This record gives sequence, C-alpha cells and structure tokens, in this order.
Amino acid sequence: MLLLIVGCEIAFWVLVVAGLLARYPLRAPRTGATLLAAVPLVDLLLLTATALHLRAGAEATPAHGLAAVYLGFTLAYGRRLVAWADVRFAHRFAGGPPPVRLHGRAHARRCWGDVLRTLLSSLLAAGLLVAGQHWVGDPTRTAALDRFLPLLGVVCAVELVWAISYTVWPKAAPEPALATAAGRRS
Repeated sequence: MLLLIVGCEIAFWVLVVAGLLARYPLRAPRTGATLLAAVPLVDLLLLTATALHLRAGAEATPAHGLAAVYLGFTLAYGRRLVAWADVRFAHRFAGGPPPVRLHGRAHARRCWGDVLRTLLSSLLAAGLLVAGQHWVGDPTRTAALDRFLPLLGVVCAVELVWAISYTVWPKAAPEPALATAAGRRS
C-alpha cells in the first residue's frame, strides 16, 4: 500500500510536469491540458485501491491512513499546486511575468487562506477515514485509522499558529537592491 501511495505521488508530479512541458516548451496546449486534467485520476486510483484493499479483508495500517491524508491534501491543495507550477513554467518557458512574492498583509491573507485549505484537507481526510471504517464495518481491522484523527488536529493547529504569527509579525518586503547597494557605498 505504501508503494502505491509513493507511486501515486510520483504520478501526480509526472503528470503535472509533463502537462506543463507540453503546454509551454513543446507548445502543445491541448496535450498539456489533457495531461493536467488527468491528475485527479491518480487520486481516484489511490482511493479505489485503498478501499478495495480494506474491503477485501486487509487490516488497516498507517499506510491506509496516509492514503486518506494524501487524498485530502491533494483535493484541497492540488489546484493551487498546479497553479503555482504553471506560473513558474510560464515565466521560464513562455515569457510570462515572474511569480509574485507576497509580503505584509497580502502574505498574512494567504496564510489565512492556507488555514482554510488545511482545515478542508483535514476534514476530507477525516471523512475518508471514518467512511472507510464504516464501509469495512470491522472496527478491529480499522483501528489503526483512528490514530490519524488527532494528527489532523495538530496539523490544523500548527497552520493556525503560522497564520497568527504572520498576522502579528508580517513578512517584511525585501529592500530594493539599488537602495541596499547605495547604502553600502556611503
């Protein structure tokens, strides 16, 4: 099961990179869009394989719980990860604008958006864990999945502290290079 999760993570990034390579350096936007559209199929494959494995009588392991966490994360953050990579590929290969680095309040707002995404990710993962337990219908075989619920709460708490810290102590914008260089000459 762990190998399947690793394989799905690799497949996720292979599809993203292949889609972006097709879109920009190879100038095949339709092929790129098709490859990027196939990314959710990796998640569907993992969900189906995990559910069938448990339903067939396997005892739940931490790998099964990790599959739920992975699925929750990719459902909540997947589109943003692809957009992040797309901006960088467009800049590098298609003359697009450079990626914007946020500072101050804008960075804090993004951190609060991440709190909501992480909460969504955790709720999706928890929902998958609980649904898997009910679907299998044997609490003794799925007991290992219970350990992930408190971990999801810790992840949400860390994300919350992170956002609070950037709200209280905003990320400062870097000093312009010319002003820094001129300051050193004086």
